[in-house]
Amino acid sequence: MLKPGDGKRVVVGMSGGVDSSVAAALLVKKGFQVIGITMCFNLPESSGRRPNCCGRQGIEDARRVAHKLGIRHYVLNMQKALSEKVIKNFCQEYLRGRTPNPCVRCNQYLKFGLLLEKAIFLGASHLATGHYSRIIKTKEGYSLAKAGDLSKDQSYFLYRLGQKQLKYILFPLAGYKKEEVRHLAKEFGLAVAAKPGSQEICFLPDQKDYRPFLEKQSRGRIKRGKIVDKEGNILGEHKGIPFYTIGQRQGLGLAMGYPAYITRIDYRSNQITIGAKDEACGREFLIREPHFAAGSPKKKVALLVKIRYNHKEAPAYIERSGRVFKVRFLRPQFAITPGQSAVFYSRSIIVGGGIIDRVLN
Repeated sequence: MLKPGDGKRVVVGMSGGVDSSVAAALLVKKGFQVIGITMCFNLPESSGRRPNCCGRQGIEDARRVAHKLGIRHYVLNMQKALSEKVIKNFCQEYLRGRTPNPCVRCNQYLKFGLLLEKAIFLGASHLATGHYSRIIKTKEGYSLAKAGDLSKDQSYFLYRLGQKQLKYILFPLAGYKKEEVRHLAKEFGLAVAAKPGSQEICFLPDQKDYRPFLEKQSRGRIKRGKIVDKEGNILGEHKGIPFYTIGQRQGLGLAMGYPAYITRIDYRSNQITIGAKDEACGREFLIREPHFAAGSPKKKVALLVKIRYNHKEAPAYIERSGRVFKVRFLRPQFAITPGQSAVFYSRSIIVGGGIIDRVLN
């Protein structure tokens, strides 16, 4: 871990928001040589009340903060990388009836991929961001853990970071709460102290609805299809596979006489299956693209598993058979959704995770 005042160079990924701005200010205060870099995606500005994290306003806010702190600031164009690594996958997954998590891929390939490479190229010893998460160093290496403020914890989105990345990363806000960060922003005299948080998916022009974006990107590939029950009886018509997700209840346009939820999405047959809530629950699923911070388990292990960001992690067994990893919850969980990430925790420490591929039962 870096020591205060050692003069080492640290690059800070500055989005123009309060979190990354305070992260930079804390490092300057501790005596590090700080350089700010803002990723530019050439995105249209949000029409909503919350700003884009990497839009024009974000770049200008980051530049003003850098000037206030007396540090150098650069803008790095990552439009092509965003399109190839994040947006392309986002659209492909939805067209296949899956629900992707673009923030996970952005962290893996852009923020802690290309941006980290740029930081090292500039002679920095570390890359810092405003994420709420902790990095713990042990004799075995580095581990990613939950933040001190569990209500803001972002470790779920960072689970694909490995040893080669973690040793170069700093999270200055690891032990802070959000209200403390805003108070610090005021103390540092940063103009972004009261700025609202950015939207979750930066490349969506309308943060409330991804559907118009998908329609434009799909170029006519989205087709209407059948809504059926588990026996195959036709109940109605859906507007297109990409517009729905497992566990969804609203927007079906059906009056069933009971609360109906989406239980299965089959892009091959272009069909959506609905049923009662218990039919949208499952216990066992397979993952693809497994990632483990310090080596994959050789035998069955008991861990806590989180199947989406706002899901309360639950006890499960993770079992490996060759290259296949199977997860089995002790109790059924609602809406195990292909495309989302399943992240494995041992208490507050991330052991690994993967992308939910297929629900078995």
